Amino acid sequence: MHRALVVTVIGLLSSLAHANVPSWELQTGGGWHLTTAPTTQPIHDETLDRAEQMIQHGQVGPAKKVVVGWIKSHKDSPIRDRGVYLLGECNYLVGNRNLSFYNFDELLDLYPDSRYFYPALQRQYDIADAYLKGYKNKFLGLPINDAHIEATEMLYRVQQRSPGSPLAEKALLRVADYYYSDGEFDVAADAYAAYIRGYPRSPHLARVRLRQAFSALAQFRGVRYDATPIIDPRPQLQDVQAAYSQLAQKENITAIVQRIDKALARKLLDIGDYYTRTHKPSAAVYYYRYLIGSYPDYREAQTAQKRISDLPKWAQDQPYPPMFTPTTQPAREERR
Repeated sequence: MHRALVVTVIGLLSSLAHANVPSWELQTGGGWHLTTAPTTQPIHDETLDRAEQMIQHGQVGPAKKVVVGWIKSHKDSPIRDRGVYLLGECNYLVGNRNLSFYNFDELLDLYPDSRYFYPALQRQYDIADAYLKGYKNKFLGLPINDAHIEATEMLYRVQQRSPGSPLAEKALLRVADYYYSDGEFDVAADAYAAYIRGYPRSPHLARVRLRQAFSALAQFRGVRYDATPIIDPRPQLQDVQAAYSQLAQKENITAIVQRIDKALARKLLDIGDYYTRTHKPSAAVYYYRYLIGSYPDYREAQTAQKRISDLPKWAQDQPYPPMFTPTTQPAREERR
């Protein structure tokens, strides 16, 4: 999937407002409250009752024929939502997950007050989750076509259908975890950030914040590249360390922060060396001194001190040039 589309989907997944659908609110003190409850009640129908019993006894194929026939002959029935739901169940059980998803979509579109609304929504989540776990569509009877991209879009639709619900929260976290496990750390970081904004009181927040930081760290390509992927996670990890001491100890956050500081020291040394090579000794002195002041106990600080002594005395005595700041990046040609 094109990254721009993925980021758009992530943004939509984090939205908690959608009109004309049942929605959930987190009450003060915890607990979810359904603001618009489904209102329709099941009405018994001999044919659908029989089809449902057939499904329960494993006779899914014959049950599907019964349900399809009933739907065709009861287009205006007040319990048509039940027929559509049973058709979705049949297609789900025979392995036609895509068709099943669209059956449930029809129910969600046309019958938002149906008592089958949330069972159908849960089934849609189950379908998407199965795809992300490796379930494949069949072609000529063989399971060869995966649907990971479609699955993330399905989870977006699940969230859109029930803004603020526990299932919507679960869908967003499932998307983030999928991209994290798949190594798409830039998208995973965006998804975890959206989750943190949308669900700041979630019991999963510690793990999410940690994975957001790890997703950023995984994007660091080395000292010759942009240092943002290691600058941003440092305070995030320190926050986790302060708020969740046991988790921080388990994940050895202290050692990770030290490795970040080591990389930042190397980055500052690399920038100083770049300005030395490009005959800008005053800028080089600035970065070397900034390195010494920020990380005096690292070997890079000793190296920086030696390199300052090799630069012209006028550069060593010159005040820090105002155009240079500690976050300034070296020239573009150096950032390979």
